[in-house]
Amino acid sequence: MRGGGGGREEFGLSVRRVPRSHLQRAFFQAWLNEKFAPELLESKPEIIECVVEQLDHMEANLKRAKRGDLKVSIHRMEIERIRYVLSSYLRCRLVKIEKFFPHVLEKEKSRAEGEPSILSPEEFAFAKEYMANTEIYLKNVALKHMPPNLQKVSLLKSVPRPNLDSFVFLRVLERQENILVEPETDEQREYTIDLEEGSQHLIRYKTIAPLVASGAVQLI
Repeated sequence: MRGGGGGREEFGLSVRRVPRSHLQRAFFQAWLNEKFAPELLESKPEIIECVVEQLDHMEANLKRAKRGDLKVSIHRMEIERIRYVLSSYLRCRLVKIEKFFPHVLEKEKSRAEGEPSILSPEEFAFAKEYMANTEIYLKNVALKHMPPNLQKVSLLKSVPRPNLDSFVFLRVLERQENILVEPETDEQREYTIDLEEGSQHLIRYKTIAPLVASGAVQLI
């Protein structure tokens, strides 16, 4: 995924004519943001599809390469690196779906028309199946043995929500002005700050969640 010389082109990194630097930045930014954000972020199916397709091209080209070529080992390590990041990204999303599934489905259900989905079609199907299986399990194991007035449970109320008040580290990619920061104690008041490009901060996640979504900041 890294930019480089003609060898990257030779081993399939220019499929779909996606600029390598752009795809690298978008892919790793999506991974780090998902890894450090307390909530499930917007799905990035186009990026993931492109990365998977590029991996297939790279592996196909490696099979045609000459044995003993030093570039083969280098590019094979690059493939493994990309696969690790891709696996980590998808696993992180599945963990969040399992942890917050009723809230994830509720958010998906209530999103406005034209608003980006936080779930891919496969993730949506998984979340619905996970919720259905959880409800069946609770009913068979516990609820059917309880009095009738206690046989209903709201998963939205029972399953914890993502903690949007948690603090995150970030790097500013685009300068931002007048960011409203909520007070930490009752004695404090709201105040605004400017985020300079390239600066790093420790700040409450919900304060900068829109900036994460827009790509103005990068969680680290």
